[in-house]
Order: sequence, then structure tokens, then C-alpha cells
Amino acid sequence: MSTLISEAPTPTRAPVEPRKAATLRAELDARAKTLGFDRLAITTPDAIPDAPRRLRRFIEAGRHGSMDWLAANADRRASPSALWPQARSVVMLGVSYAPDDDPLANLHRPERGNISIYARGDDYHDVIKGRLKQLAGWFATRSGNDVKVFIDTAPVMEKPLAQAAGLGWQGKHTNLVSRELGSWFFLGAMFTTARLPIDEPEVDHCGSCRACLDVCPTDAFPAPYRLDARRCISYLTIEHKGHIDAQFRTAIGNRIYGCDDCLAACPWNKFAQKAHDARLAARPELTAPALAELAELDDTGFRALFRKSPVKRTGRDRFVRNVMIAIGNSGDAALAASAQRRLDDSSPLVRAMAVWALARLAPPDALRALAKRHRGHETDTAVIGEWDRALAGEAGTTA
Repeated sequence: MSTLISEAPTPTRAPVEPRKAATLRAELDARAKTLGFDRLAITTPDAIPDAPRRLRRFIEAGRHGSMDWLAANADRRASPSALWPQARSVVMLGVSYAPDDDPLANLHRPERGNISIYARGDDYHDVIKGRLKQLAGWFATRSGNDVKVFIDTAPVMEKPLAQAAGLGWQGKHTNLVSRELGSWFFLGAMFTTARLPIDEPEVDHCGSCRACLDVCPTDAFPAPYRLDARRCISYLTIEHKGHIDAQFRTAIGNRIYGCDDCLAACPWNKFAQKAHDARLAARPELTAPALAELAELDDTGFRALFRKSPVKRTGRDRFVRNVMIAIGNSGDAALAASAQRRLDDSSPLVRAMAVWALARLAPPDALRALAKRHRGHETDTAVIGEWDRALAGEAGTTA
């Protein structure tokens, strides 16, 4: 999303004098800190000349999966100047959401669902957009220049721009890492027609470390600094709209929305600043929710539980699909009843994974009895396929 704070009568403003620009930059730093931003750094729109080639290679290899919006806006995404030709400076801002406790602790509680740290509080888009608009409004008034703000959903390559600005560097897991904030921080961008003093780009500090690559449950990194989204649990549980391939289901474990493994493994997190905005703090009901309760969510219950949460974007069906996979991985026979109640669910995504879960939890006789009641009137080919594999004893094998 973007917001134009002021409309210029001419394509560009007069350049700001160097001394005045330095003063404006100092005031901008102070204002951003007052508004709750943890880091601010500045670059220019032409600071990422390698971005078009890297993005094109990523898309041509098909590693973006079904995220067609990446390809659709590739030209504008790779070139900030194409997005807004009048921009002269890009202000990149960081906000910490570092957790207080072990971000991977829930992975050892198979009867509970694990939601990615960033999604346990209020939707960061809403929280940070409000701050960005306040900062941009102040800056437009103070400088007399035009300003646009962006937070994640516009075609802006925030991570390369943040590295060019010196905010951090893209680690081997392709996420941004900061010496001050570790891996746990959100990015926002403010484009402006003002020419501001720029910062030095950050250099790579990963060295020989492979912690983020080695911890990945699905081997989503074909090489350091390269991600295949089609294998990434965050992509599979959030972005992927269809059935999740059987080869990834066991590795998903109880991750029902996103995956933090590669972020949590980064040793630079020992320097991470704890989040200080209560709206980004984890809600108790989203910290370690019981799978049995999540399995019962209808659309109304889903929207109520995830009100103000980024989880709501997946929709109820995809989310409960993920819950069924987690139930199948739980090893808890008591959860078979939760999966059984979803065999008549209105969504084939949910029905298919309920069958898969039961194939792993229910005794063979019980599974055959359920198949007699449900397999015959099933109309979705993917669900039928799950029944056939389950009855053949192939649950958990590669589809």
C-alpha cells in the first residue's frame, strides 16, 4: 500500500541546500525515534541496480511459486524510479518485533499450533502504516517536499533498499539481518522528492555461518542467498492456496502459520532489541493455541479470533487445512476426533488434510469404517486421492 502525503504542482522541488538537508536529516532521525522507529537509514532510488537481474532470475526459475503478483509488477518492483520517477531519496525504517522468549519453544508442543512470531500480535501493516503516515505528514510540512509511504504490499523491494541504505544486509536466508536488531524487525519505506544525505550500504556479516540454511525443515535454500519459495513453510502455509504436497507435510510439524526457524537460528539475534510496542506483542490466545480448538473454527470464529491479525488474510479454509496437517503430525490419537469432524467440511482443502491426518492417527479398522461412510460420496478428486492413499497405507509419502 502507498500513500501520497502531498501533491506537487511541478515534477520536482528545488534541491535542498546541503546544510539545510543535514539539519532536516537530523530532525527526521529524532522524529522517527519519537514515533517508535528503531532504525532509520537513507539511500537513493537508483541504489539497487542488480535488483532487476536477481528478481528476473528468481521468477524465471519459478521459485516464486504461485505468487503471480511478483511477476506482474516485476518492472516496477525492481526499479524504485519506475514506481515514482519524482523520488530523489528513499528513507528506510525498521521496527523491532523481537520476542521475549524462545521463538521455537512451541515446536516441542505437538498438541499446540505454532504461529509465526510476527503474526501473534496486531497486524504490522496497520501499526507501522500509522507511524509512517505521521512521519511523512510531518516531513512534508517541514520540508515542503512530496512524500509517499510504503509498507510491504506495494511493489517495493524493501530488503535490497534497506541494505543499500545501511539498515542491514540480506543474509544467506535472504531475510534482512541487522547488527543492532538481529532478524526480528519490520521494514517500512518513505519515498520523497527531497534530496537528503544518504548512508553507506551495509556489508555482509554472515561469514562462514550456515545456521539458517541447515535448520530449514524443507531444504528451501538451493544455495546460500537463494530461496525456493515453493519449498518454504511460510509460503506453503500462508501464500499457497491449494493442497500442500505430501512431501512437505511431515516437515511442517505444528507450524500452522509461517515458520521462524531460519530467523531464530541467526546468531546476530543476541543483539536484537526487544519489541516495545504493546500492539506488536503476542496475544495470549495466539501464543500456543490448542489444535483441538482451532479445528472447530468456522468462518465467523476464525474472523473473530484473528481480528486485527495478519493471519486473517489466509482465510479460514487455508488455515484449518494447516491445522489438520499439524494434527496429523501430533502423534496424539485423541486429536483424531477433531480430524474426523472435518471429513464433511465444506472446503476440500480441509477434507483432504483431515483424511491425511486420520491416516496417521486412526487405527486401520476405524479408517476403513470412515472411508465407507465418506469416500463414496466425495466429489473432489484431490480428496478422493487422499482417501485412496490412506487406505493403501501411503500417508506421509511423496505425492
